[in-house]
Amino acid sequence: MDTHCVRVFLIAFLLLPSFFWVSGQEKIVKRDSVAIPQDTNKVEILGADRLTLLKINDTSTIQLLAGHVRLRQGKALFDCDSCVLNNGANIFEAWQHIQLKDGDSIQVNARHLLYLIDKKIAYLDGNVSLTDRKAVLTTPSLEYHLQTDIGIYTQGGKVVNKKTTLTSREGYYYASLKEIYFKSDVQLTDPAYRISTDSLLYNTATQTNRFIAKTTIIDSSGRRIETQDGFYKGGKAEFNQRPVIIDGATTITGNRIAFNDSTGTSQAIGDVVVVDTAQGTTLVTGQLYREDKNERMLATGKPLLIIKQDADSLYLTADTIFTAMQPVVANKKEDRVISKDTSRIKQTTRIALAKKDSSVRYIEAFHHVKIFSDSLQAVCDSLYYTDLDSAFRLFSDPVLWSKESQITGDTIWLFTKNKKADRLTVFENSMIISEEAPGIYNQVGSIRMEGKFTLGTLDSVRAFGNAATIYFLQEEDSSYTGINESKSDLIDIYFIQQALDRIVLRGMVSGTVWPIQQKNPAEMRLPQFKWNDLRRPKSRLDLLR
Repeated sequence: MDTHCVRVFLIAFLLLPSFFWVSGQEKIVKRDSVAIPQDTNKVEILGADRLTLLKINDTSTIQLLAGHVRLRQGKALFDCDSCVLNNGANIFEAWQHIQLKDGDSIQVNARHLLYLIDKKIAYLDGNVSLTDRKAVLTTPSLEYHLQTDIGIYTQGGKVVNKKTTLTSREGYYYASLKEIYFKSDVQLTDPAYRISTDSLLYNTATQTNRFIAKTTIIDSSGRRIETQDGFYKGGKAEFNQRPVIIDGATTITGNRIAFNDSTGTSQAIGDVVVVDTAQGTTLVTGQLYREDKNERMLATGKPLLIIKQDADSLYLTADTIFTAMQPVVANKKEDRVISKDTSRIKQTTRIALAKKDSSVRYIEAFHHVKIFSDSLQAVCDSLYYTDLDSAFRLFSDPVLWSKESQITGDTIWLFTKNKKADRLTVFENSMIISEEAPGIYNQVGSIRMEGKFTLGTLDSVRAFGNAATIYFLQEEDSSYTGINESKSDLIDIYFIQQALDRIVLRGMVSGTVWPIQQKNPAEMRLPQFKWNDLRRPKSRLDLLR
């Protein structure tokens, strides 16, 4: 072919649309009312400043394009400064100012591109960036599959979505789903939280993080979350496989934990453990509902509350346990603190010396309440405790045991000091019973009783109002000689090592001392007598029964 013919061929080639054909299915499109076959697997040259044809052999031709090059394959558009099309190898290679648009939402920019035309796979490098109108991915190199809309990087990458930045060594971007799977040394930073993990699935549209490996989350408040399964989105989260949440002095562990920071609520399910180092408490429960406001917690599913003490921790269980912080305000004239909540339990007086507003913790327990410590045990149907006066208030058929002594009444208040029993008050139908031998009980009954403890052990009890006693008299060899059945204004009961030592009647005393032979010990009972030994928790295991 002479030079003139070559020039005519090139001019004609530039004036008409040019096509680089590859195998594939064809479809017919209309152009100026003329049916033209169009193959979605071909590459169409839409424009270029210069085009040069180089014939490699009889079957292969290379096309060289330069200046404002634009190509199209199906819905994908390619722009670059220069490009080489190789029909024999089914590839094209492009350089400088590369822009790949995959549909309406995906755009990839780079300095270099190698494209496999038949497989529709693009290999890009040189300041690669990918955007889906929501987030921007930057990486040194990217493998992008146009058939599946999947982008892969293995040399490190960064995704910026509004104020959220994610980095990892590897990443798999699913454009149709708007999800990115980050792998190896994944770091997420956001004004509200930071995430460190080995694997993370992130949705650019919803900004949802899904965890599939060991993950640590630290939010702006300093709360730390350790999990390996679940999701986190804008303050809403759900974690599985026993996540751990460390919030200040409180650590929460459970099989499943979910929370919503916008409402300040959370829920934990399955073998939940809450450790509060500030309060010195541990809560074990089946289900926990928590509200940040006033630090409210509702525990159900046979909860167990452990109050740590030096060598004699107190264990409390019930069907339901509720605990919260209670605001109190100072009365400046009297320098007293009065609770804002005066309607919760009418019998409770919430007044304590203070000079400024503060908050105190309170605990409520409902139904089948049991308390166990080495020094004392108790049962009742409902209980209230507040740090305001460090008192446990036991309602509905309460019983308290100290060593061999049983104390009952309509209501029992047990005051503590430094987390140890300090004193108690028993209201209405008060009775203290001490079992001396099977069927033999020393008894004191009255309207009201007040007791004192020394180092957490019962030291003495004073009975007021219609006080009466049945007391078995013993010789030094412990043999029984008589039964003292008496009434008095006041009766004092003294203990040594929690065992009843003596009873002293004060004021007007009336009664009888019966010879032991004249009375059947089993019949010597004060009104309201009831021995509740079967209700007594004798070990920590009894609390779970």
